[in-house]
Amino acid sequence: MEQNLIHELGDQLYDAQLTTTPVDPITTRYADISITDAYNIQQRIVARRVSAGEKIVGKKIGVTSKAVMNMLGVHQPDFGHMLDGMIFSDGDTIQTNTLIQPKAEGEIAFVLKKDLIGPGISAADVLAATEGVMACFEIVDSRIRDWKIKIQDTVADNASCGVFVLGDRMVDAREIDLRNCGMVLEKNGEIVVTGAGAATMGSPVNAVVWLANTLGRLGIPLKAGEIILSGALGAMVPVQAGDNLRVTIGGIGTCAVRFF
Repeated sequence: MEQNLIHELGDQLYDAQLTTTPVDPITTRYADISITDAYNIQQRIVARRVSAGEKIVGKKIGVTSKAVMNMLGVHQPDFGHMLDGMIFSDGDTIQTNTLIQPKAEGEIAFVLKKDLIGPGISAADVLAATEGVMACFEIVDSRIRDWKIKIQDTVADNASCGVFVLGDRMVDAREIDLRNCGMVLEKNGEIVVTGAGAATMGSPVNAVVWLANTLGRLGIPLKAGEIILSGALGAMVPVQAGDNLRVTIGGIGTCAVRFF
């Protein structure tokens, strides 16, 4: 795909985010788009946001469950860039009219205290580089109309990043059984999703290992201070104005968010 077309498609998705107006799937318009093309489009979106004054604060890992991999016809996760304009804190309220078609996922966020530079990163390396983990919500959103996405669509759309909400406390990752920790997600006081750390590539640590090594092969380090969203522990939950959500992750903590 030529550079001018990559820039054009990245600009379309950037404008879609600004105007909260979805666009048709890229894969229906350009059937030969590759994963590499899609990541190049993603880089254009991130560059536009940075040029507008935002800063990169971390990364997210998506497509970490077998169910979503099967849905998209792929066999590996993807990644996107988190920017400071996406951050919310525990108990905050999010305006739904700033998003297009939001869905909430309960996740574990890793906060790094040391750089991770792959390839060759192990699970032990990830734990040694992690300051702590937090319960969080990722509010995914798609600039692609009606969530009609293939893997190239979501990668190009910065891995369907929307915003994220960090929980009420940070704990030492080495003191938690991240594989077996349970998750309960409540919507308006009712339990709607349950899950566990193993839903994310067998363990959220494995997801961060994959990310560090994948980025390392691209010459991109994970830096001290960055926040890594390690992937959903259960199904996505559609949200709308008036909804109140709370996620509890065993041994880690809680995170709550409201929508209006």
